[in-house]
Amino acid sequence: MTTETSLWSGSPSQFTNFKPFLIGLVVSAAIITAACFTSYYALYALILPLGWILWRYLLVRCLRYELTSERIRLRTGVFNQQVNEIELYRIKDTSIQLPFLLRIVKLGTLALVTSDRSLPELELKAICNVDEVRDMLRQNVERLRDIKRVREVDFEGADDDLDGLDSLQ
Repeated sequence: MTTETSLWSGSPSQFTNFKPFLIGLVVSAAIITAACFTSYYALYALILPLGWILWRYLLVRCLRYELTSERIRLRTGVFNQQVNEIELYRIKDTSIQLPFLLRIVKLGTLALVTSDRSLPELELKAICNVDEVRDMLRQNVERLRDIKRVREVDFEGADDDLDGLDSLQ
């Protein structure tokens, strides 16, 4: 039996927070400008946009992806953490999404379709070297399927086939 080894781990880039950070900074600048013309007590309102920026930062910072030789682990949560796992042999399909803004900073999103009931779709957003991660994932999915003698079978139009069986009876 092989031991499980970690192949890759990462988290989304903070670049995913570009819009929220920009909005928070604009609102903060507006509050500071308003405080210059009114009272310095208006600066207390900075707690809201700066707190929101900090929260968005922590959400991305605490999201962690780990690819091992047997599963993908997704760790989420700032205060209360949750760990979801998908066995690699359950992965049915992968695709890479390269939106323009992410491509500029050499990032991509790896989208997975799985047969896992609790997590049928998973996106590893804004990760570096998305092509290498996908290749590593694909190799290990095939290796595990061979070891476990598992094959993924899709039944397209299964309802139509059952209707045909009913008419035969």
